[in-house]
Amino acid sequence: MTVRTRYAPSPTGYLHVGGARTALFNWLFARHHGGTFVLRIEDTDLERSSEESTRAIIEDLKWLGIDWDEGPEVGGPYGPYFQSQRLDIYNKYVEQLLAEGKAYYCYCTPEELKERREAMLAEGKAPMYDRKCLHLSEEERQRLAAERPAVVRFLSPDEGEIRFHDHVRGEVVFENRLLDDLVIRKSDGWPTYNFAVVVDDHLMQITHVIRGEDHLTNTARQIQLYEALGWELPEFAHVPLILGPDRSRLSKRHGAVAVGAYREQGVLPETMINYLALVGWAYDDKTEIFSRDELIKYFTLEKVAKHGAVFDHQKLEWMNGVYIRNTPLPKLAEYAHQRLHAAGLAPARLDDDLRARLEQMMEPLQTRIRTLADIVPQTYYYFTDELQFDEKAVRKFLSRDYVPELYQRLVRALSELDPWEREGIEAIFHGIAEADGRKLGDVIQPARVALTGTSVSPPIHDVIYLLGREKTVARLQAAVARAEAAAQAKAEG
Repeated sequence: MTVRTRYAPSPTGYLHVGGARTALFNWLFARHHGGTFVLRIEDTDLERSSEESTRAIIEDLKWLGIDWDEGPEVGGPYGPYFQSQRLDIYNKYVEQLLAEGKAYYCYCTPEELKERREAMLAEGKAPMYDRKCLHLSEEERQRLAAERPAVVRFLSPDEGEIRFHDHVRGEVVFENRLLDDLVIRKSDGWPTYNFAVVVDDHLMQITHVIRGEDHLTNTARQIQLYEALGWELPEFAHVPLILGPDRSRLSKRHGAVAVGAYREQGVLPETMINYLALVGWAYDDKTEIFSRDELIKYFTLEKVAKHGAVFDHQKLEWMNGVYIRNTPLPKLAEYAHQRLHAAGLAPARLDDDLRARLEQMMEPLQTRIRTLADIVPQTYYYFTDELQFDEKAVRKFLSRDYVPELYQRLVRALSELDPWEREGIEAIFHGIAEADGRKLGDVIQPARVALTGTSVSPPIHDVIYLLGREKTVARLQAAVARAEAAAQAKAEG
């Protein structure tokens, strides 16, 4: 048997991290078994579905490196891969069930259904459809058909049970009597989710359906439809839900939940893939960093957890720091260029000179940053003289009485430095600290604030070397007045 899995998002919004993990598990399972991974767009909700959401989902999957063998932009033998283009296919099987007496028209209005549901609840009964329209006479059906739009309901078996083996949860059992007659075609002529997914999974020859455990009841209903249509069942695996730190279902109140948001925040795609794989799956009790090839090699459904897995933003950030430290400098320079250009600080073209300069900037930062979003705040001062001064740092370091003279001494020494090298710059700071009997930090920190606006940066000799003599001297000269003002404010207050 050739393994065939699928990911079938509804394009009604962004790609949620839960959806991305579902796509990843399906992709890993297919790749592990040398099978086929299908992308199908379930866009039958015409009011909420949008081309914009479809494009965003596809773009995020591409960014993650989750490629598909069949689907949008790729094609395949079982298309179309958009449900909105498959209406005739669904209607064929609805009509088959109607002809076989396994489905029936229902003319009940939403108001009538609501009233009957409330009555059942008041009597302590489960709110299930009472099959009023199943027992209509032909005359009543014709009269109602002329007055009202109809839905089509599946005639659910009254007796027996649904039993299937789940690759994560083991044996799962549902009693048929607890499942009412679900709508399989709406009054607007479009199929419902449970019906369309059965038709599609069968015709696309999906062998393994891997999805969230919140679909368990849907699976029971879908198995009824498979059996009514005389089709072979795929195998099922229901993975645990992704939880927030409070162990409730992950939602916006826990922070970002969209893959695109993490992309904007500077998480690397390699990090996201690695981390999502560990949300509900583990190879062993100690290994946390996996390459894509290792995930494909080791992934099995048997190692998927049975219980909810917490999405830990801090751990994701830690892991991203690991990946950044292992990113080759040329690639890190490209990331930096993208961020700086988007911020209006770097030109669109990354030429050799700018690439070399960015590599030098990123080398000392590589061990300091945890996301790509940290790049602009920690490098912007190389590209603009409009510094954003940290007022707390100004009060702490620039208000000292020796600072204005320190700046003048640094200006003189750096103006005369030849050649312009890091070692010579570093020697100047050591020389001043030794001559004045000060700690090295008491010389470096006032200079750092003057040159970067903050008290935290890469080593000062790296900053000055990359800023260049002209910018360094100009900023130190301009900082004299700022230091004098800080000293006066301290004295007055």
